Amino acid sequence: MEGVIDALTRDLLTREAGFDWTVTEFVRVVDTRLPPRVFYKHCPELTNRPVATASGIPVHLQLLGSDPKALAENARQALALGAVSVDLNFGCPAKLVNRHDGGASLLRRPERVYQAVKAVSEALEGQIPVTAKIRLGFSDRRLAVACAQATQAGGAARLVVHGRTRDEGYRPPAHWEWIGRVRQQVSIPVVANGDIWTLEAYWKARTLSGCRDVMLGRSALADPWLAPRIRHWQRTGERLPETTWPMRASVIKEYAHLQRQHLPDRVVVSLVKQWLAQMRQGNEEANQHFQRVKRLTDLDTLLKSLVIDTAHPEAAVSCH
Repeated sequence: MEGVIDALTRDLLTREAGFDWTVTEFVRVVDTRLPPRVFYKHCPELTNRPVATASGIPVHLQLLGSDPKALAENARQALALGAVSVDLNFGCPAKLVNRHDGGASLLRRPERVYQAVKAVSEALEGQIPVTAKIRLGFSDRRLAVACAQATQAGGAARLVVHGRTRDEGYRPPAHWEWIGRVRQQVSIPVVANGDIWTLEAYWKARTLSGCRDVMLGRSALADPWLAPRIRHWQRTGERLPETTWPMRASVIKEYAHLQRQHLPDRVVVSLVKQWLAQMRQGNEEANQHFQRVKRLTDLDTLLKSLVIDTAHPEAAVSCH
């Protein structure tokens, strides 16, 4: 979720009970030990004790790279700065990242996944956990199990599996049953990820994968109340009402308010539109609002426009 899930977003998404932990955007590791300022930029929560959002939800630091030595050095740096966990990204499908030998590109050779995890695990000496995220392969699924086993052999304590290959990108469907095949071949906990947009999808993903836990990415942005809805259902068996547009708009307005305290309005406008573009996925009302405001360039005008009722344009909806 590079460029999307920053510290402010993590704060907003964890204000309602739902998440057990969060993960940062990846820190890109090439061939050198990065200075502390890079880690603080990606994970400002490192200045807190515990390293968590304002609501107390742990924040895990993610590294992306392919050089075992460089990853190990930066894992030590993360540990020195107080990181509570180091997650390794072998799932990013971005072409630029893959061309530079990062993310899902390593899934073509499970041995490279193993060496990367092993180097980080040895560097941390068990002081904090090492976790990993993979996809079901690069071009096909033939090496999915081997890559998962490589993370375990290298010392990973937990594995997130996105239910698609790199070449499948984010095209539906996510193959939750394949996550189940992977889970059966390793002994570490496996977390299911991909296409969990609703409460029904959550239960189906768990059922088909056999995984106890799931990870939300784009869907948490699309519906900030999805995780709380899942948690409420887990605890009570009751289904909360669907998220309304005023609820979504209130999150966007709070996000803009927080961002404009340290960013120019023109940048905040772009960030707000980016989040709105995520919200419109699977929600026609959000899509209508996005289409109406996508060409606006003034932040105050954009935010004011968010509270217009598209069904009754003359009436404004109050958001608190």
